[in-house]
Amino acid sequence: MTSIEAQRAAVVAEAMTWLGTPWHHRGRVKGAGVDCAQFVIAAYAGAGVITDFDTGEYPRDWHIHRDQERFLTFVPSFAREIAEADVGAGDLVLCKIGRVYSHGVIVTAWPQGIHAAVNAGRVTLCDLDRDVGLISGPRRYFTHKDW
Repeated sequence: MTSIEAQRAAVVAEAMTWLGTPWHHRGRVKGAGVDCAQFVIAAYAGAGVITDFDTGEYPRDWHIHRDQERFLTFVPSFAREIAEADVGAGDLVLCKIGRVYSHGVIVTAWPQGIHAAVNAGRVTLCDLDRDVGLISGPRRYFTHKDW
């Protein structure tokens, strides 16, 4: 296994340890509560592929009432955009929900992913080709800058 494969596997493994964690706005406590942005940061930082950071405050419904691309302000600091055809385990999919790209999904093995889903109320597995909430809008794909 190459170093990159090991890093990808570490991201997926760390993300899987969050399964079942309840959805909670701005939370980042495994087993207690997390939202989709905090989940992405926690999984990548927990796997040791990024330095942990704080996103700052944001309202729960920012994606519905505002045009500020919050995910797209911090994701480029550690990731680069790629084509869907190049997506692999450990990569990040941003889904446009509302007015902006407001939901992050970590790919486990394309098209399967894991995310903190408000509608499910917890961190759960998903199918990026079938889950209606994830396929109804545009998506963007990212991989770590060093992969």
